[in-house]
Amino acid sequence: MSERSEKVLVVDDAQFMRYTIKKILAKFGFTNIYEAENVENAIKVYQAETPDIVTMDITMPGDSGIEGLRQIKQINAQAKVVMVSAASQKDKVIEALTLGAKHFIVKPFTDDNFIATIDKVLKM
Repeated sequence: MSERSEKVLVVDDAQFMRYTIKKILAKFGFTNIYEAENVENAIKVYQAETPDIVTMDITMPGDSGIEGLRQIKQINAQAKVVMVSAASQKDKVIEALTLGAKHFIVKPFTDDNFIATIDKVLKM
C-alpha cells in the first residue's frame, strides 16, 4: 500500500475510538494523523496543522462536535469535516450537515465503510 500524504485530524473524547480510527487510517496508508480529545484541543491542532480532513465525534464532554464543526468552519469555510455518530443521533447529524459537515459515519462502522467515506470526502 502506498503512503498517503493527506493530513487527518481525529477528534473523539474516547481514547479507544481515536485509536481505532487511527489504526484504520494507518492500515490504508495514512501517516499524517493528528488527534484531539475535545473541541478546544481540536481547534488548536486544526490551526497548527491545517488538516485535509477532520473526523469529529458528535457527543463529547464540554463543547459538542457540533460546536467543533461550527468553530472549524469559522476558521476555514472549505474545511472537510466528517461527523462520527451513533445511529440514535439522527437529529444531530442533520444539524451537522446543515452547518457544513461533508458527510457522516455511523458507529459501529467497518474499516472499508470508514475509509470509503474518507476517500469520497477528500475527492470533494
